[in-house]
Amino acid sequence: MFLRLSAFYFFYFAVIGVYVIFFPKALHMAGYTPWQIGALLSAAPLMRFVIPFLFLKHIRLERRTYSISLGLMTLSALLFFPALGNFEALLAVNLLFGAAMSLALPYIETLALELLDRHRYGRSRLFGSFGFMVVALWLGKVLQTPADVLTFLLVTVSLTTLSGLALVFKTPLSHHETENRTDGKEFQILHHWRLWLSFFLLQTSFGGFYNFFTIYETSHGISLEMTSWLWSFGVICEIFMLYFQGPLLHKNLLTIIRFTIMATSIRWLLLWLFPDSLVMTFVAQSLHALGFALYHSAAISLLHTLYRRRALAQQFFLGISYGLGGFIGALLAGRFYGEHLFLIESLIALASLAILGRRPLLKL
Repeated sequence: MFLRLSAFYFFYFAVIGVYVIFFPKALHMAGYTPWQIGALLSAAPLMRFVIPFLFLKHIRLERRTYSISLGLMTLSALLFFPALGNFEALLAVNLLFGAAMSLALPYIETLALELLDRHRYGRSRLFGSFGFMVVALWLGKVLQTPADVLTFLLVTVSLTTLSGLALVFKTPLSHHETENRTDGKEFQILHHWRLWLSFFLLQTSFGGFYNFFTIYETSHGISLEMTSWLWSFGVICEIFMLYFQGPLLHKNLLTIIRFTIMATSIRWLLLWLFPDSLVMTFVAQSLHALGFALYHSAAISLLHTLYRRRALAQQFFLGISYGLGGFIGALLAGRFYGEHLFLIESLIALASLAILGRRPLLKL
């Protein structure tokens, strides 16, 4: 199961690599304005936020739902080709793509945390970082047209679908699926509203990075290939952290989250202060090990201990942070793109730290 989980992570985050690093550049090459790019890229995060609310009472995230989501991912990847030239059609396809992506990962994250200890989870999850890095380095060298980006997106989505189906083929139901069918306990967010608001604000601060980092760096004289190396260096640091983070995750998870949020604020500040410095940009990217890898692992581990309905907790984490936070972050980045973008992102990250407070959290 470790190998099958690792394969899924590899291809899933290869899809993320194509979509996050090169899809904005493809839209820019296709003639879309920064505001349109921000609006288009906000569609998928918006769906990540909306979808979990359907699972509070009406639907359960089980094997059948997960398998359907994989099929919808492939369908949307095919629809990107005819939709590329039309803003409204492209927006609709992005909404479908976001809905499908929002279902697959929470199912797998819950399965992985159930089957693997925190140390082995990190080592399985790092294969996703490898997939992201391979795409960043390879596609940066061969990208010529928007059609190239869509082709690589289709290939990686297809491989994700195949590896995802292999995970559930002839395997027994997991514990969290049985739990979903028998546990009617109401899912509570407001009891830990500071934590959820902090999740949202931190990912909002990533809006400029995820949607405009490639455009930002190339506009300051750094080549597209070197920008790919900047992305990859951040992922290398992420891989290092995922491999060695196991002992850290047995310490106070809330303290780790606070520390990684502060590191993220410093990261955005460095990008604002030194926009033309390749060295300082590499330094800023090194903080990806803390602001993404360690933060993500600590956050989902904390939720795994706080909530009984663990799959739903993972859905809402992705929905409120990467979903709503990504949606608002993309819109804000498109609106405020310019020389002060990453200063604004740094201040948003600081707000995430401030709102978290110092109170302990109780299990629900």
